[in-house]
Amino acid sequence: MPALERIRAFADTMTAWRHDLHAHPELLYDVERTAGFVADQLRAFGCDAVETGIGRTGVVGVIRGNGRNSNRAIGLRADMDALPIQEVRDLPYRSTVPGKMHACGHDGHTTMLLGAAKYLAETRDFDGAAVLIFQPAEEGGGGGEAMVEDGLMERFGIESVYGMHNIPGMAVGTFAIRPGPIMASTDRFTLTIEGRGGHAALPQNAVDSVLVASHVIIALQSIVSRNLDPLDSAVVSVCALDAGEAFNVLPQSVTMRGTMRTLSKSVRSQVKARIETLVTEVAGAFGATGVVEYGSSYPVTENHPAETDFMAGVAEALVGAENVDRTVAPMMTAEDFSYMLGRRPGAYMFIGNGDSASLHHPHYDFNDSATPYGASLWARLIETALPRTV
Repeated sequence: MPALERIRAFADTMTAWRHDLHAHPELLYDVERTAGFVADQLRAFGCDAVETGIGRTGVVGVIRGNGRNSNRAIGLRADMDALPIQEVRDLPYRSTVPGKMHACGHDGHTTMLLGAAKYLAETRDFDGAAVLIFQPAEEGGGGGEAMVEDGLMERFGIESVYGMHNIPGMAVGTFAIRPGPIMASTDRFTLTIEGRGGHAALPQNAVDSVLVASHVIIALQSIVSRNLDPLDSAVVSVCALDAGEAFNVLPQSVTMRGTMRTLSKSVRSQVKARIETLVTEVAGAFGATGVVEYGSSYPVTENHPAETDFMAGVAEALVGAENVDRTVAPMMTAEDFSYMLGRRPGAYMFIGNGDSASLHHPHYDFNDSATPYGASLWARLIETALPRTV
């Protein structure tokens, strides 16, 4: 029986897993219940090894095929954490935790990989090892980096690694991928403008930090439009501003926070340099000072050409070439799967979530009808990459 049909036979079971995960969201590295659920399922499937606590709370399951001639190992990765968002839809399986929900589909990603694990553990029609990676803290915590630094690739002998994310607006049963950059790097920045506080009625005796900050925000928008090659992509967004408390006081300082996104190291360096120049020099022109601090960041998620072509071919064999886009435009969102691709060749693919609310929206929900397609893609990837020898 083809993988897709065999996996569809237990689609209701996968839906039940997904709804349970959705109802119990956990953030960042604090995914003890989710990780425990995953580990219990993997053990129940009969995985050859299940290890927990990798990268703090990550889980890895290993399934060895019936062929015994290969020591090769392929890694498949899913993320487990949720978001600090209040769910608004009254679903039967809605979040039971106030202020937390699976608004990015990681409950679906975990379920798809569990479905593949169940199938692979039952069939074992491959030669080598499927390494099933369940990662915490994708949403800003760098869990991918933590697992890599904890020796993920070396401990399990992983030669290549693959990831997948759902995309609202793409039809269920379709996939999309591209070689090279597919998701952006991200850098958080904090900008501090130090002026001279004073009475709002006597601005001549002060240095208005709010006015300076306003000019800085406008100047930052010139980076993409006037400093970069029009064929390069970047985003610079100021998303939060803290200044003052009274209607008649010019505050001493203003703090701004935001994000920058790029698709190459060179553009990333160029944008960082321009932010620092504009903040310091625009502030200085008004008699104020400006300071830039960078916080957590993810590198560009960059697909390796050979592995991208391979993953696309597996998807085409599953759903037909007409349902696989090999030249999808890169997205300016970011992914810490980039750390895994920095250590091993591999690829990252998008899977259609149908007509749903956008990611990170309080109305979002993963589409359960997409689960058999994702689980089957993972299963066929292992069987194709590690063919069983007679």
